[in-house]
Amino acid sequence: MLERVGVYCGSSDDVDPSYLQAARQAGRALAGNGVTIIYGGGGTGMMGALADGALGAHGQVVGIIPRRFNNAELAHLGLSELRVVETMHERKAAMAELAQAFIALPGGYGTLEELFEILTWAQIGLHSKPVGLLNVRGYFDPLLTLVEHMRVEGFIYDEHRALLACESDPEVLLQRLEDFRPPASLERWVHRRGGADSPGGNRP
Repeated sequence: MLERVGVYCGSSDDVDPSYLQAARQAGRALAGNGVTIIYGGGGTGMMGALADGALGAHGQVVGIIPRRFNNAELAHLGLSELRVVETMHERKAAMAELAQAFIALPGGYGTLEELFEILTWAQIGLHSKPVGLLNVRGYFDPLLTLVEHMRVEGFIYDEHRALLACESDPEVLLQRLEDFRPPASLERWVHRRGGADSPGGNRP
């Protein structure tokens, strides 16, 4: 059972209210399933809504925030725990260590950077934790189209595409993460196809 889930999401307040409502719903859903949320510690935008939803449902929320953002305008002041680190790299490393799975909600450059870093680490075998997208209002549809294009063009293998789950309902997504089992053939990234040690398989 997943007890700690890392969540990446946007901090902008200038978004459609339906996104913020979805973040609050996700926070409530995670809290309702006994999941402690590990996130970036922000109090604005999707980050703040996520934390508020979980805290309002009596859930536990741990924020990990770089010192430069630890101020009354940006940090969430009512978290279960707020850890202050020195750099963005330390924040990401701490989240990666603490969380047993990862979910990305809609966000911008930072959200995508965090998502693809943790997904790449899964691809090359640095961890075997599940990664998912909460696809609010079809937000990630263009990204999924790009990922499929990457697969078709041979830049990622089928088993690497399978590392990324996607659902529009937080309860369904959480269950998919619970059920996740790493593909058995991830060593293909290390043992190149066609070599003596290659586990084989066809690239599209």
